[in-house]
Amino acid sequence: MAVYNVPALAKLIDKFESLPGIGSKTAQRLAYHVLNMPKEQAYDFAKAITDAHDKIKYCSVCCNFSDEELCPVCKDQKRDKTVICVVESPRDALALEATREFEGTYHVLHGAISPLNNIGPDDLYIKELLSRINSGTVEEVIMATNPTVEGDATAMYISRLLKPLGIKTTRLAYGIPVGGDLEYADEVTLARALEGRSIL
Repeated sequence: MAVYNVPALAKLIDKFESLPGIGSKTAQRLAYHVLNMPKEQAYDFAKAITDAHDKIKYCSVCCNFSDEELCPVCKDQKRDKTVICVVESPRDALALEATREFEGTYHVLHGAISPLNNIGPDDLYIKELLSRINSGTVEEVIMATNPTVEGDATAMYISRLLKPLGIKTTRLAYGIPVGGDLEYADEVTLARALEGRSIL
């Protein structure tokens, strides 16, 4: 029995399947959806991807994504420039920004130290962070790296660099999620909840 194969369609499915979290069935659905779009809409979709690659760069201060020299947070004069929240990825900064609770600035490392993946400190935007801190206006650095082995290692590495500079370095508290039951929490989560406890 002959295999039904249209090379251009197969390539489109492969490209969708190469995206994180997209399996073969979802890739097929997306590919067929794109094929069923009006041609103008499909071209707009493709242009949005190429425009993003052509126009988006890193903010010259915080290394977050921006289509200008400075991102909106770094341009905002109302933001507290004495506090920097260090995150692993632009998605993390976006998540924190969605809380509308943080009024300082961010610094995006674009990864975490991971010897197993051959990612060392020089592969991250740590030098740029130290350059900002050496400007003399920063009073606190909040380490908001992910609660993983790599995230913890990165936070510890940066905090050791900052200690001689006399900069206050804090770590996000991790623990029991809202609506969670203690009996279902693992030991590490419970331990971090105890460490991060606050006064009522």
